[in-house]
Amino acid sequence: MFRGSSYHTIDSKGRIKIPARFRDVMKTDGGLNGVMLSRMDGGLVAYTFEEWQKIENTILALAEKSESMRRFRRVFIGGSFECNCDKQDRILIPPTLRQYAMFDKEIVLVGVLDHFEIWSRKNWERENLHLEKDMKKEEARNEIAKLGL
Repeated sequence: MFRGSSYHTIDSKGRIKIPARFRDVMKTDGGLNGVMLSRMDGGLVAYTFEEWQKIENTILALAEKSESMRRFRRVFIGGSFECNCDKQDRILIPPTLRQYAMFDKEIVLVGVLDHFEIWSRKNWERENLHLEKDMKKEEARNEIAKLGL
């Protein structure tokens, strides 16, 4: 499972170093050293190839063929990229995804159990502020309480 967060930099060519604890999960889950990247909520989501296959199978099995689901498939699946680690354990973030996520120099990698996310530092700080506001809402506190926290 992917856990924890860490601050990194993206180089001028768009490469980021994957932390060893994330690489270990990537290699364990399917044995391949890379991820599938797509966009969501202003950041990037990174799934092992095995987890990505599960997502694609779930989407294919859905009976729902609504306009919003077609759009989601078009953007999420159509905008995804296979990114393999190089010999220095870096992945190259494609330009379209760097632009979407508004990457500058500083980024944050965040483990979210079955995947990890890559955020610009500025957007990550904004996301944390949203969480603080959400925590003041009774509905959010009740959902979290169901987890036993």
